[in-house]
Amino acid sequence: MERRVWMLLISLTILLSGGPAWAQSSLEQRLNSWPNWSLPAPLPRPSNRDDLIYPEWFAGLWQVESIDLDAPGDPPLLHQARFETDRRGRLVGDRSFNATAIGRALLGEQLLRVEDDPDSANRQITRLKGDLYLETTVTGRRQDSPTADTFLADELVLQILHTPGAPRLSRIETLSRYSRCDDAICAEQWQGRYASPGESLRDQAVAHHHYHLRFTPLPGSAPSI
Repeated sequence: MERRVWMLLISLTILLSGGPAWAQSSLEQRLNSWPNWSLPAPLPRPSNRDDLIYPEWFAGLWQVESIDLDAPGDPPLLHQARFETDRRGRLVGDRSFNATAIGRALLGEQLLRVEDDPDSANRQITRLKGDLYLETTVTGRRQDSPTADTFLADELVLQILHTPGAPRLSRIETLSRYSRCDDAICAEQWQGRYASPGESLRDQAVAHHHYHLRFTPLPGSAPSI
């Protein structure tokens, strides 16, 4: 059970991100330095209204298959993801829907519900059975669209697992590269997990993950690309 909760800590970072544009050379620099990541990461702190603005080819409902390249024997993680226009006319992820879909795939009925912070696009609370809840806050992010068919995003989140005992803190950075892939979206993600603030004198990544993802449009829900 504990392993699945910590998988959720990592997975929920994938679809909760956003922010201002960043030069491609900087994104590639960060990617080229993986897995030797350290903090502080060159990611500005988002305001409460900042959200990840996706290209139009993300619009709709998708079936997502995620493969952990560091665990080749594990089955792919399957879940849905939805992207829709917000009140400001921007294409953004449906954060609570997406987080719930990932949580159900990992935890099943152990997940009770996911709550968006109405005052911030950067914070969620995930309620779990057993008096547990997970607080996820995006603390840094950048994005870039170097070509019409490529989209990159880098984000850093602080996650706090509240338990009946002492809370457990983790900081996770996820760098994602998406591209149009026939009628689907192909993606690659690189992650680094850092120790809790103040736990180590050197803020080097203490764990690493590398993923391949494929977004397949569900019938009648996503535009043809």
